[in-house]
Amino acid sequence: MEFLTPPPVRRLSGTTGSPGAHSNGNGNGNGNGHGNHKPAFVGLRPRVTPATIAIDRMQVEDLSVDYGRKRAVSEVSLPIRQGEVLALIGPSGCGKTTLLRSLNRLTELTKTATSQGRVTLDGIDTATIEPTALRRRVTMVFQQPNPFPMSVFDNVAYVLREQASRRPKKRVLQGAVEEALARAGLLDEVAADLDHPALRLSGGQQQRLCIARALAANPEVLLLDEPCSALDPRSTQVIEDLIVKLREDVAVVIVTHNLQQASRVADYVAFMYLGELVEYAGAPQLFSAPREQRTKDYVSGAFG
Repeated sequence: MEFLTPPPVRRLSGTTGSPGAHSNGNGNGNGNGHGNHKPAFVGLRPRVTPATIAIDRMQVEDLSVDYGRKRAVSEVSLPIRQGEVLALIGPSGCGKTTLLRSLNRLTELTKTATSQGRVTLDGIDTATIEPTALRRRVTMVFQQPNPFPMSVFDNVAYVLREQASRRPKKRVLQGAVEEALARAGLLDEVAADLDHPALRLSGGQQQRLCIARALAANPEVLLLDEPCSALDPRSTQVIEDLIVKLREDVAVVIVTHNLQQASRVADYVAFMYLGELVEYAGAPQLFSAPREQRTKDYVSGAFG
């Protein structure tokens, strides 16, 4: 398989981003000038420090996805970068999850699904990458925590063993397993008993274990589909802090219905409606001064 050298690190200036500098190719962001209104959110937990680096990882180019005769995603184009968290927002049924699943070709597992357009990973068309290999490089964590019915150690080691030509012994995998658990912010809580059954962990711990399992493959992109929807507020905060920390090592794309969450963790936000990408912008701009009227209406709670 051909691997291209990652592009050089690019420094970002400013804290709000510039949608004009990252055009999505559809003319989105050149809206109606509806930017002179108060921010939609007041009194939120402060946003994290804005990202300082950006490395292009994936590019979505005029992507459309149909389920039979129904169009779920329509001609979407946007960049996905390491060093940033991209949040996909919009009402239910607007195409967010379909777009997310298209990034590692999970949509093609649905028999009625067809797609047009192109998605690239490090400049390589993902359609030319073997699906299992692609899903190691672009990994996904789902809405409900889904640890395997085995120990904490074996949940993470499972991925490492699948990648090995021969089944490695536990002592060989110990370091890699602990590293993945540490990256997911879970090691300190489970280090004393890695043989503990994963299904006996709390919901928040199970979700972080699933993130550790995803990170064990050393992916370039991490996809998160409503990762906090089943968690309590404390566990949600832990996961959010983890997401922000991980963006330095991996590109992060998160689907969320929680606009406050998107405003806290995202560097860039893509608002989707009826399968279309309505607006793509830096999070501070999209939530405080959106350019499109539909975006303004959605973030202000007029619909959704």
